[in-house]
Amino acid sequence: MPPASSRAVDNLDDDDYPAYTMGRAAEMLGTTPAFLRALGEHRLITPLRSEGGHRRYSRYQLRIASRARELVDQGTPIEAACRIIILEDQLEEAQRINQQLRTAGRQSPPKTSA
Repeated sequence: MPPASSRAVDNLDDDDYPAYTMGRAAEMLGTTPAFLRALGEHRLITPLRSEGGHRRYSRYQLRIASRARELVDQGTPIEAACRIIILEDQLEEAQRINQQLRTAGRQSPPKTSA
């Protein structure tokens, strides 16, 4: 098992490590804890919980929340902003899969008829 200090350094590089408390996350985004709770209610992000039950956010989740804040600041209702981001994410994933399939199709040897 690696030493604890090694694992701590690994966590610094992990975008999914829940390093930020709700208060710190809200401060970093320039928003309120209520805004972050609303994103959770609309199932855009689901923070992990500490042993004490407090919400903890990752850098990845903060990037998503930041995108939501941009849309809301432009006048988009929070429900719509969450849906837009979810659809953008689904589109990006579909495009990634499509590209993988295209690449795999080009690498496959041509089929011969018997």
